[in-house]
Amino acid sequence: MEKYILKFSEIGINDINKVGGKNASLGEMYNNLSLHGIRVSNGFAITTTAYKDFIEYNHLSFALNELMQLLDKKDFINLTEIGEKARKLLLDAKFPLDLQTEISDAYSCLCEDKDLAVAVRSSATAEDLVNASFAGQHDSFLNIKGTMPLIYAVKCCFASLYTDRAIKYRFDKGFDHDKIFLSVGIQQMVRSDLACSGIGFTLEPESGFLDVIHIAGTWGLGETIVQGIVTPDEFLVFKRSIKNNKKAILQKNLGAKNKMLIYNDNSSGTNSTVLKITPRKWCNKFVLDDSEIEKLARWALIIEEHYNKPMDFEWAKDGLNGELYIIQARPETVHSLLKPLSITTYKLEKKGVAFVQGEAVGNRIICGTARILVSPKDASKLQSGEILVTNFTSPDWDPILKKVAGIITNKGGRTSHASIVAREMGTPAIVGTGNATEIIKDGDLITLSCAEGKTGYVYKGKLKYLQTTVPLNKIKLPQKPKVQLIVSEPEKAFDLSFYPNDGVGLLRLEFIISHNVKIHPMALIHPEKVLDADQSLAIAALTQNYSSKPNYLIEKLSQGVATIAAAFYPKEVIVRMSDFKSNEYSQLLGGSFFEPHEENPMLGFRGASRYYHEKYREGFRLECEAMKIVRDEMGLTNVKLMIPFCRTPEEGKKVIALMEEYGLKQRNNGLEIYVMAELPSNILLAQEFAEIFDGFSIGSNDLTQLTLGIDRDSELIADLFDEQNPASKQFILQMINTAVKMGKKIGLCGQAPSDSADFTKFLVMAGIDSISFNADALINGIKNINTSTLSLKFKRGASIH
Repeated sequence: MEKYILKFSEIGINDINKVGGKNASLGEMYNNLSLHGIRVSNGFAITTTAYKDFIEYNHLSFALNELMQLLDKKDFINLTEIGEKARKLLLDAKFPLDLQTEISDAYSCLCEDKDLAVAVRSSATAEDLVNASFAGQHDSFLNIKGTMPLIYAVKCCFASLYTDRAIKYRFDKGFDHDKIFLSVGIQQMVRSDLACSGIGFTLEPESGFLDVIHIAGTWGLGETIVQGIVTPDEFLVFKRSIKNNKKAILQKNLGAKNKMLIYNDNSSGTNSTVLKITPRKWCNKFVLDDSEIEKLARWALIIEEHYNKPMDFEWAKDGLNGELYIIQARPETVHSLLKPLSITTYKLEKKGVAFVQGEAVGNRIICGTARILVSPKDASKLQSGEILVTNFTSPDWDPILKKVAGIITNKGGRTSHASIVAREMGTPAIVGTGNATEIIKDGDLITLSCAEGKTGYVYKGKLKYLQTTVPLNKIKLPQKPKVQLIVSEPEKAFDLSFYPNDGVGLLRLEFIISHNVKIHPMALIHPEKVLDADQSLAIAALTQNYSSKPNYLIEKLSQGVATIAAAFYPKEVIVRMSDFKSNEYSQLLGGSFFEPHEENPMLGFRGASRYYHEKYREGFRLECEAMKIVRDEMGLTNVKLMIPFCRTPEEGKKVIALMEEYGLKQRNNGLEIYVMAELPSNILLAQEFAEIFDGFSIGSNDLTQLTLGIDRDSELIADLFDEQNPASKQFILQMINTAVKMGKKIGLCGQAPSDSADFTKFLVMAGIDSISFNADALINGIKNINTSTLSLKFKRGASIH
């Protein structure tokens, strides 16, 4: 006779048929990964044999099969009725006495004859597989104390094999209902109700980028994350840095975490937890410190390497002993199965009025009718192809979500149930909007856009958009010049890394400062000079979790750059130090108290001249400290630095010396420092600049402006601005020739090569080393380069003959 009970110490990954996917994985980790320091709470599994004998003892097979035969398999209009009847059959059934006895004995042994709290989790034989996760389809119960509550919770787990969502999921995946069996895991509770818990992925869940670990966490029990009740803290960790024992955290994003699930002191049966408001001071605090984030990331890497596949996992911190635990791990089932054959991009032709925003899931744009539903019971109101708008979703919504064109929720983050299901189905979603159900009216025609980065927007009405699909196998990168991207948004870096490219030719620090930092650097060094009370409060709120205000900028700036550098590693990423003009800097929080008023900021206090000036020297020091962290502490030595708007060679020498003073010594640890070639003086004195810098990047916009004497911000003479003007092209050709002669790398950043095949041909023939494009112009730019290269080869071949 096969056993009803197996201890975790007796279970491995090959025992899925006996204990289901979840328990098999727990046993595998308990027995094999504890040696690596990974903590897994002890427990035992009630086997599938016990479930089968329970069904046989109560003669339920025939009745359950009959019910499944009656299921409407086209529209599923009787799914709720069939599921309810099936579950009632199991809940009304009786446990065999010998099974009750064995469960009771195993529980007493686990808890050393005390009524300790345990987690009771369903584990199906088709669960946590590479091609089917069944995550959230079956029920689990937490904080169960005592033998009789435990046995009832086990019966509830058995019954959950026939939840509406599980029945529909089995149908969608092609599993026979009578061939799937249930095991139940009984595990010592980790007292995360007194601390925190969460989930994680050994890849970036939005893009499928493989070289990072994503961790989400909230206060209390982690079910609030999956259910979408809270917006959790989110952390990104670079695998390579973890392996090399370097500083590895790429991003730390503070979530609202305004509710927390804790133990119910007055629990009865399976009603063992209660949702409460999170104390305000906890909402504004990260649930994990840096050492804990990196410890979880190391564990995640060990788990992934052990299973040899991308994984998602659940973790918890015990509030009594302060230790971290892994409480579940399973194969990731969305991106690990996809082999992208093409790149599809979406872009609004013209933006309308955005009246709701939240976190974007996916990169698509869709238009449709908004349908506001309060619960899954309102499913009859939803027509196929409509956009669901609701508070949050749970696994009970799964059958409905198959019908929707898009999902919008008030609550939840990028690892909530709605987000996970949306990714699995390829459905665009915007989660954590806060007030979508109040702002959007039932029946509104809306446009849902997830194509604008991390933030998703809901626009009024039906907006026109462009959808472009390019097969990857038809894109061939030229050997020369290198094709690089212009990237400034960390949120888009992982998606863009899949595009054909040779790295990043221009990363503007200004975008990260304005969108991630939001505060003028000097206002962080001298906050006492910010005399506006509202701005001072805003600065205090943004920097509250940092040991000092300057450290806030250093961390935000270093993590923003590191995210992009990690996404493209080991390809080069050229970071241009800040090039705000004074009127732009003054728009940052506190900026107006540190910036001069200039009649023509375009030609004023900007670029290299700012770095060594007393008005900004300390701010430049913070920029340098951030870049030193990226290169030296995080190991992202693919980052090269570039100085903008450097008017004279003497100014270049001053900046190089200042950077060395701030810890960025040229050529130390392979550091290369480039200069923008965007002033006539850069071209005319190129040989002198080449003796100071390691390379050049032609900024065709500023160079054209200063060559033709045009203020490109002036609408009156905008039609005269032309990067292909003969004067501009002569300067560009002269710059390329000098760089080649001096053995220095030379690239160009600008729109013209993607717009004009002739201009591209001009650059290729001149011998330029690299051309950088915005993402939406990349494919056309590659096409122009390949055409020009082919034409050049043809001409050379003809001249030989």
